[in-house]
Amino acid sequence: MNLTIEQLTPEQLRPMPKNFSFGKTFSNRMFTQVWDKENGWHDAKIGPYKPFVLDPSTSVFHYAQEIFEGTKAYRRPDGHINLFRVMENAKRFNRSASRMVMQEVDPEDHVEAIVELVRLEKDWIPNVDGASLYIRPAMIGTEAALGVHAASSYLHFIIVGPVGAYFATGFAPAPVYISDDYVRSVRGGVGDAKTGGNYAASLFVSEQVKELGYQQVLWLDAVERKYVEEVGSMNIAFVYNGNHIVTPELSGSILPGITRDSLIHMAPDLGYKMTQGKLSISDILRDIRSGEITEAFGMGTAAVIAPVNKFGFKKEEYIVGNGDAGPVANHLFKALTDIQYGRVADPYGWTLKIEV
Repeated sequence: MNLTIEQLTPEQLRPMPKNFSFGKTFSNRMFTQVWDKENGWHDAKIGPYKPFVLDPSTSVFHYAQEIFEGTKAYRRPDGHINLFRVMENAKRFNRSASRMVMQEVDPEDHVEAIVELVRLEKDWIPNVDGASLYIRPAMIGTEAALGVHAASSYLHFIIVGPVGAYFATGFAPAPVYISDDYVRSVRGGVGDAKTGGNYAASLFVSEQVKELGYQQVLWLDAVERKYVEEVGSMNIAFVYNGNHIVTPELSGSILPGITRDSLIHMAPDLGYKMTQGKLSISDILRDIRSGEITEAFGMGTAAVIAPVNKFGFKKEEYIVGNGDAGPVANHLFKALTDIQYGRVADPYGWTLKIEV
């Protein structure tokens, strides 16, 4: 990739603020490149973070050709920086692009752009326990024309910003409401693509359950409304008897999470049995009631591990374990974040070290 690095003026260089929350603070620079039929991908550059100017008829506004990714850069104890499974994110970005009939990017170029942007914005990586630099690659259709068809031009961009815990409550367990009236996605749809429409579709129920005192929504399958799929914007797992972790198998409507995949590989090495399957919500609630299920937690890049303390379903509540974050969730969280932050050796080859 022929990547241009633009020099920023003193006025464009801001220091990282001392206080920041998840997803609201962004650094000085961003990466952009554009695609059209005549030139392919071109004009790759890292320049100042700034707004886009788009025609009101731009296709993304009307037909939702849009995808995104999420990964992080972590400050290591030696001062250098770790990226975590960033090539897997690049591959998933392309799978999403293919499903949304958008132009795929060269994954090596995509990773190169992330590395260079992170290196330039290294001072925006917090040296604070539990904090990191969130990396958001995205792509939008930019053809200025109405009519339902794949766009003839695209914008690929990457922005970064410092983040702390995803939830304001940190690692504290969250209450989750089970929805059987509304669904997130259906097999044969775009549930396994990281596209904004999936998240927009979830907002209606998410806002409703907040009024009932719940923080997230557990989604069931769209066909039979009986099998567990995702929780909020994360994959979900349940722990049986303190040592057997189960998670829904990928169905075509479940996003193949990088954190999920990492824990599937790690859990056996940490002494746990880990299995995937079709999980009936009636069986799950029965096993929570009996105490056979001792923990439940979400898995995702933003929160890493998000313990669940109770589920609400049809005006009943089901308390998980003793209502606290359990030992398995704590163990997995520490084991994975120790690798991400470079506090321990990485036996899986998942991290990419950026020396600064």
